[in-house]
Formats: sequence, C-alpha cells, structure tokens
Amino acid sequence: MHELALAQEIVDIARRRAGQGQVRRVTVRVGVLAAVVPDALRFCFDLACEDTPLCGAALDIIELPARGRCRSCAAESLFDGPWAVCGCGAGDLEWLSGDELVVQSMEVA
Repeated sequence: MHELALAQEIVDIARRRAGQGQVRRVTVRVGVLAAVVPDALRFCFDLACEDTPLCGAALDIIELPARGRCRSCAAESLFDGPWAVCGCGAGDLEWLSGDELVVQSMEVA
C-alpha cells in the first residue's frame, strides 16, 4: 500500500510549511492515474499524523480526471481511469494529466 508513504510525505510537507503552527486541514489534488485509493490515503494520513502537530487534522482530497490525447484522431478528452477509449474507438492515448498528487493548501492555526 503506497498510500502510507504518500501520507507520510504529505505530513512532512505540511510540518515543514507550518513551522510551529497547528495544522487543521490539508487539501490535496489527486489525479485518477496516480492509483491512489482516497479512503486508504485518509486512513494512512490519520496514522501518519499521530504524535505530530497535525494530529486531528482533516485531509480533503480533490479527485481529478485524466486528460488524454488520442494518437489516432488527435482529440483531447477527460477520462476517469487508465483503461479509456477515445470517442473514435481507439485506445492509444497520450496522457497529458491525471497522474499528479499535489498539496494544494493547508489551514494553520
């Protein structure tokens, strides 16, 4: 489960940015191609926050679709997963976005 490693990295980033402040909420953007299970990430985030200034902080996850360009017809579309098919019927896509995991914002008291 790579969600635990991701959660630990999110906590580390938030701790560095918050300094001595108490982090109340962290918002992350996660693309569907990142292969992250949101509920697993939330569970792991709670574990990673124990005994840190983030203890009790909420994790908000904004799930982002993937954007791809068809190599057959050059159409760009949004997709909800890696096993996508273009409207023209082709499955050969160039992924333009959707694999990101970014700490977007955090609320610090």
